[in-house]
Amino acid sequence: MTKKNFITMILGTIGGMLFGIGMCMCMLPEWGAFNQGVGVGVVGALVLLVALLVRRRMEGKPMFVPLSLKTVGVTLLAILGALLLGIGMCLTMLWHSLVIGIVIGLLGIVALLMLIPLCKGLKD
Repeated sequence: MTKKNFITMILGTIGGMLFGIGMCMCMLPEWGAFNQGVGVGVVGALVLLVALLVRRRMEGKPMFVPLSLKTVGVTLLAILGALLLGIGMCLTMLWHSLVIGIVIGLLGIVALLMLIPLCKGLKD
């Protein structure tokens, strides 16, 4: 395992755990720790951002990607796909709207799958 992979793995694990615990603290009213959960979740998100910046630095790439129309479009498509998938899951599991939830969730999955050819491109 290379040094950059090891550091990314450690920072990603720590950041993911903090972010996940923070979200659980926010979403579970039994815990009564909403404000603390927001803080823990923000710390986890910051650790994940630092992991991304450290990884790019270790690969010799610039830390920040210059903004282009393609970058903005791909980011908006990723956000839209994640939101559609999440809304579909909520409709299906929480609000008992099975059919419409499945349809919206599938639209989110298709939007996320569209990211692969947009980011990597198509090759013969």
